[in-house]
Amino acid sequence: MLLVRRAENIALITMLDSSQTSPMLAAPLRIALLTYATKPRGSVIHTLELADALHQLGHSVCIYALDKDGRGFDRPLACDYHPVPARPAPAPNSAPAPDSIDRLIQQRIQEFVDYLSQFPNQAPHSRDIYHAQDCISANALVLLRQQIPIPHIVRTVHHIEDYNSPYLQQCQDRSIRAADLCLCISQHWQTEVLQQYDIIAPRVLNGINTDRFSAIPTGAEPTLKQRWGLTGQPIYLTVGGIEPRKNSIDLLHAFQQVLIHYPHAQLVIAGGATLFDYQSYRDQFFALAAQLGIEIGTSLILPGVIAEADLPALYRTANAFVFPSLKEGWGLVVLEAIASGLPVITANQPPFTEFLTPTQALLVDPRDPAAIAQAMLDVVQPAIAQSLIQQSQSICQRYTWHTSAQLHVEQYEKLMLKEKE
Repeated sequence: MLLVRRAENIALITMLDSSQTSPMLAAPLRIALLTYATKPRGSVIHTLELADALHQLGHSVCIYALDKDGRGFDRPLACDYHPVPARPAPAPNSAPAPDSIDRLIQQRIQEFVDYLSQFPNQAPHSRDIYHAQDCISANALVLLRQQIPIPHIVRTVHHIEDYNSPYLQQCQDRSIRAADLCLCISQHWQTEVLQQYDIIAPRVLNGINTDRFSAIPTGAEPTLKQRWGLTGQPIYLTVGGIEPRKNSIDLLHAFQQVLIHYPHAQLVIAGGATLFDYQSYRDQFFALAAQLGIEIGTSLILPGVIAEADLPALYRTANAFVFPSLKEGWGLVVLEAIASGLPVITANQPPFTEFLTPTQALLVDPRDPAAIAQAMLDVVQPAIAQSLIQQSQSICQRYTWHTSAQLHVEQYEKLMLKEKE
């Protein structure tokens, strides 16, 4: 019965997605995009690229982002930007770690509310659409609406978390249920939103900026290789840091098997900025690396958060991209790797299987280190690598930020027209 219900949901979603048309509003929209950070994570990059594409379509866009260090974004912006001051995390006390996270999220929500409530009726704070890309900023908008009129709250549900904390679960539920419109990036999460919340969330797309990511060297690659000691062969890259959702421990097990065949191979794990404290998982990861004899700085390279200017060149220093993630909203880094001319290994599950076929990437069981290891050995074979690269390039033409922006505008306008009826 559950499978029948799921099939019916998918059919309903597909029908609605294929009929997304609406009358156009005459004037450009005034759009506020809210995100919880300035450091590169999937939803943050989505916000920046969407903002730029909406701006190019002629709409007035402003980004509001929690800014912890006062440095803003690591790239120039075409649209307006308002940094929302974010204080340091609450000092640790004797409370359990989950309580500390609850307090941090509560603080971040309130920081948004405090900032946005300062100028309730003045430009640039007066907008047609307030679009939150995460649970924190969406909760801030819901709370702010209790103080001042906030029109048209939109929430993109990139993915749904399984929180142990009742407070975080309530925040997530409120951010989805209280929005005027929910959007999803993938059909998988559309179906989950419908199953779990009985909400139909139209699907918009992620895109890839092929002006930034390409296989064409710029001359920056040798400098990056020298900076991080990338002298191995082959070099495997993953982006997202060390955390449970990225499946870092199983990837490390797989890499240990690869080293048997390629003793000079290197695994680069880039990134790592996140709200949550994964120290326990990181401790397990580093203990395992020591136990397996995988030397950090030689075989295992951990450059941390990568500057936006360096990321495209970093992709080009690698021989393959390995991303056996357990849960993603979409996996923007997979598109970045493909655009950069890398063969890709990723998990044989949604959302990856929505846009990748077995001829375009090696799709593996992410819970099977042996399968990941075999794919890592296969992906660097010249014939296999070349075939994957050739077959996957068409994806870049299908997923563009221009198309994504058009789909967003269509949904914004439908929401606004619905309110006028």
